[in-house]
Amino acid sequence: MSNQNGKKPSPLLNKSANKKEWLKAAEELPTTDMKFTSLSGEKVEMLYTPEDVKTIDHDSEIGYPGEFPYTRGIHHNLYRGKLWTMRQFAGFGSPEDTNERFKYLLAHGQTGLSTAFDMPTLMGWDSDDHLAEGEVGICGVAISSLEDMKVLFDGIPLDKVSTSMTINSPAAMVLAFYLCVAEAQGVPFSKLRGTMQNDILKEYIAQKEFIYHPEPSMRIIVDMIEYCKDNVPQFNPVSVSGYHIREAGSTAAQELAFTLADGFAYIEACIERGMDVDSFAPRISFFFNSHLDFFEEIAKFRAARKIYAKRMRNKYGAKNPKSWTLRFHTQTAGCSLTAQQPENNIVRTAIEALAAVLGGTQSLHTNSMDETLALPSDKAVKIALRTQQIIAYEHGVINTVDPLGGSYYVESLTQRMEDEAERYFEKIDALGGVIRAIEAGFFQKEIADAAYHYQMELDRKEKIIVGVSDFVEEDEKIDIPILKISKEVEVQQVKRLKELKASRNDAKVSETLDALIVAANDGTNLMPRILDCARNHVTLGEMCHALKEPFGVYEEQAVF
Repeated sequence: MSNQNGKKPSPLLNKSANKKEWLKAAEELPTTDMKFTSLSGEKVEMLYTPEDVKTIDHDSEIGYPGEFPYTRGIHHNLYRGKLWTMRQFAGFGSPEDTNERFKYLLAHGQTGLSTAFDMPTLMGWDSDDHLAEGEVGICGVAISSLEDMKVLFDGIPLDKVSTSMTINSPAAMVLAFYLCVAEAQGVPFSKLRGTMQNDILKEYIAQKEFIYHPEPSMRIIVDMIEYCKDNVPQFNPVSVSGYHIREAGSTAAQELAFTLADGFAYIEACIERGMDVDSFAPRISFFFNSHLDFFEEIAKFRAARKIYAKRMRNKYGAKNPKSWTLRFHTQTAGCSLTAQQPENNIVRTAIEALAAVLGGTQSLHTNSMDETLALPSDKAVKIALRTQQIIAYEHGVINTVDPLGGSYYVESLTQRMEDEAERYFEKIDALGGVIRAIEAGFFQKEIADAAYHYQMELDRKEKIIVGVSDFVEEDEKIDIPILKISKEVEVQQVKRLKELKASRNDAKVSETLDALIVAANDGTNLMPRILDCARNHVTLGEMCHALKEPFGVYEEQAVF
C-alpha cells in the first residue's frame, strides 16, 4: 500500500501493541552515527515505557517528597519553602584579596560563602615552607595562621553567614582557626553554621592531598565529629565528597557508590567510638558533581537519597528521620570546562546546574567560564552566580517538587543507579571495607579504567566535545579577562608569618604542641589541643608537622 506520493507509510503510523513491536518498527528507520550511551558508557534505550518501571513499587521505592525513602527530595515543599543556598567557591591570593571577593559576592546576592585554599594550605605547609614556593595564593587563599583567618573574615559576621571550607588533611587546624575568629567576634560556637569538607577517604581515592596514614586520619575526623556534636551543633564537620572522585574520571555510578561507601565508613567509625548514630548523623552532609549527562545526574541524586535513607534506618538503626535524610551540596563539573571557546562553558554550566536543581540539591556552586585558564575573574564569577539566579527566578523549575519524578526513563535510571551502587558495596565489603580497598588500589583502578574508556570514546569521536573534538575554530583567540596572582602575595604572606613568629610566646607554642603530641599518643580528642595551639598562634604547618611523628606519613602504592 502506498500513499498519494507513491511512498510507503512509516511503520510508526500504525499503532503498536507493545514496546517490543514499537521498537521493531522504529529500528527500521535511519539513525545518525552517534553513540547512544550515557556519559558513563551505559546503554540508553530508544524508548522507556511502563514496562521499564513495572518492578518498582511506588510507595517503598519512590514515595513522596519529604518522606522515606526521600527519592523525591528531603523536603515536602522543596524550593517553594526555601531556595537552595547559592554558594560560589571563592579563594585566591592573600586573605585580604579573598575577603574582598567574599564581600563582592555577598553584595551581588550570594547566600553562603565557600572557601578555596591554596595548595600549600591543603597540603599542611605554611606559606614560608620551601615546598610552598611559587604556589602561595595561586589556586586558592593562603592561610597559615589565626591572623590570616581573622583577615579572611574581617567585617563578615560569622553568626549571620553560613561558611563552607574545602580542605581535608589540615581540616582540624582550619576549623580551629575559624572557631577562634568566632571567639574574637564574640559569636558563640552554637550559632556557627557551615560545613568543613574534611573527607580524607576520597583524598586517598582521588585527589591525593593526604598527609597521614588512613587509620590516624580517620581518628582525626571522628574527633572532629565528636567535638562538633558537643560544641558546634549547627556545623557540618564532614562533607563526604564525590565531586573529586568524578573529576578524577569515575562514572556516575562509581561516584555514587564510592561516595556513599566513604560516608558509611565515617558513620561506622563514629558508632565504634561509642556515639549514638542519631547524635551525629544529622550533621553529616555530602558533596556531589553535576556532570554533562543531564538525566544521569538527576537519577544519581535521587538514588543517593534512597540508598542513604534505607541504610541509615535499616542497617545503622537511626531513629531520627533527620539521620535518614541525605543533604548535599553540588558543584558543576570542572572537568567538563574547556579552554577552547570558553564562553561555551556558560552553557555547559547552566545545564549542569539545572540538573542539580531538578535533582533536589541543598546548595550549589556554578563554575565560571574561565576556570580552565585561571581562577575566575569578577566578571566570570558574576555570570556564574547570575546563572543560578536565572534558574531560580525565571524558568519556573522551582514551582513543583521533583518534576521529573514518574518519568519512565528517570525512574528506570534511578533504580539502575541504586542497583549498580549495591554491587559496588558488595565488592568493597569483600575486600574488607573502604580502607582495605584503598590500600589494595581498588578504587583507583576502577576510576582509571573508567577514565580510559571515556577517553577512548573521545578519541574515536563516539563522544564529541564541542570546540575541542569537533566544531573547532582554527586560530582561535581567547578574549576574556584573566585573573593573575601577583608574586607580591607570597612576599607579603611570608612577611606576615615572620612577624607573627617573632611576636608570639615561644614557650606557649612549645607547650601546646607538646600537649597535642601527647593527645595524639594517648587517644584523647585532639580538637581541644588544636584549639589551644591556634589560640597561641601555632601555625597550621607547625601543627601538621608535629602530628607526623605519632601518625606517620602515608605513601600510596602504585597500581597498574
